[in-house]
Amino acid sequence: MIGEFKDFIAKGNVMDMAVGIIIGAAFTAIVSSLVADLINPFIGIFTGGIDFSNMFVVLGGGEYASLTAAQEAGAAVFAYGSFINAVINFLIVAFVVFMLVKMVNRVKEAAVKPDDVAPEVPTGPSELDILIEIRDALAADRKAS
Repeated sequence: MIGEFKDFIAKGNVMDMAVGIIIGAAFTAIVSSLVADLINPFIGIFTGGIDFSNMFVVLGGGEYASLTAAQEAGAAVFAYGSFINAVINFLIVAFVVFMLVKMVNRVKEAAVKPDDVAPEVPTGPSELDILIEIRDALAADRKAS
């Protein structure tokens, strides 16, 4: 059993996956900080500081000063503002990740040296060209005989 475990751990796919998860967690922290600390303040300026997180409807009736107060009181709450915040954050994070991937792809393309690019292999005549040559050769043989 220990031998099987060592074989499992030693496989490249498991190690690659572990590295990917660790890098992904670090990348998530970077993207989250970028969105929360740098992008959201600008969005707050443009939206006039609207705070969606405290928008809610109490389903059972009653009035509460905040979403937290309603939740602590055990009221059934339809917290649509939190959902709006989640959607906005998702769109921002998705756009930031898109831009980062786009930038990484550009860097990769720039790093490819011309020597790394495979030379173009010249192609021969097409099948149609060969058939035309055969036809013309047969026609010339008929005329010659």
